[in-house]
Amino acid sequence: MFEIKEEKREGNYGKFAVFPLAQGYGLTIGNSLRRVLLTSLPGLAVTSVKVAGIKHQFSTLSGMKEDIVEFILNLKKVRFSGDADKVVKASLEVTKAGEFKAGDIKVSGGIAVANPDLILGTLNKGSKLSADITIEKGVGYSPAEDRPSETIGLIPVDASYSPVKRVSYKIEETRVGRLTNFDKLIIEIWTDGTITPHDSLIESARTLLAYFSQVVNPKKVEKPKEEAKNDLGAVGKLSVEEIGLPTRVANALVKAGFESVEQLAFAKKEDLVKVRNLGEKSLKIIAAALGTKGVEFLAIK
Repeated sequence: MFEIKEEKREGNYGKFAVFPLAQGYGLTIGNSLRRVLLTSLPGLAVTSVKVAGIKHQFSTLSGMKEDIVEFILNLKKVRFSGDADKVVKASLEVTKAGEFKAGDIKVSGGIAVANPDLILGTLNKGSKLSADITIEKGVGYSPAEDRPSETIGLIPVDASYSPVKRVSYKIEETRVGRLTNFDKLIIEIWTDGTITPHDSLIESARTLLAYFSQVVNPKKVEKPKEEAKNDLGAVGKLSVEEIGLPTRVANALVKAGFESVEQLAFAKKEDLVKVRNLGEKSLKIIAAALGTKGVEFLAIK
């Protein structure tokens, strides 16, 4: 048995001691907790922004001291407290000259800005800024490249969701009776203010517990029925030219984007009848060719 003692708490900083631990377990527990604390705790972050009058991030807004890249870099530092399972929309409307801050962001859905004094930019007299901001919940880090947008002016933002900014730990020797070969784990946690160090430590332990529970009491993992149904294996990877279709039919399918058996087997009839040179007779030919490979043609069911 061991105990956990909070040795120090200052704002968003906490220092904890875990002792006594059997030799070697200080490193095992400390490293595990550190990894989970830094990468697996959920948080809220800005994922995209759209500034009125701006088409891309390498632009400048008339009357704003900072360019759009600088503005986005500052926006990435804004932290949000609260919980949201859905995408949260926020807005930033600035018309006054001078510095504007994170606290000027209007957020709904029970979400609040945790660092309202963060300076986002500076406006000159007579200028204004209007921006629509998207906030999402996630874990770890999500680069903007993973969320490309085709909407002109909508700029994806690198999102760092983790509410924990820094974690460090060390192992000290401690005594239990006459024995001195026990470990004492000292772990220090710095958060962004949206969660306390103590709560972040508890949440990280819960995450590890959930994983270890699957080892102790494994639950059967069932393959989704839809996925199993659509898994044709090696046959699904065959091209339409390889299943004995007439050249005319095969060429028409390829031009329409139905290049593999898998794409063809699960295609909708209304999409296939739009393909030039394909009619009801061609669909029957396709069904027969797929049947020779043991594949059911859903379009004519």
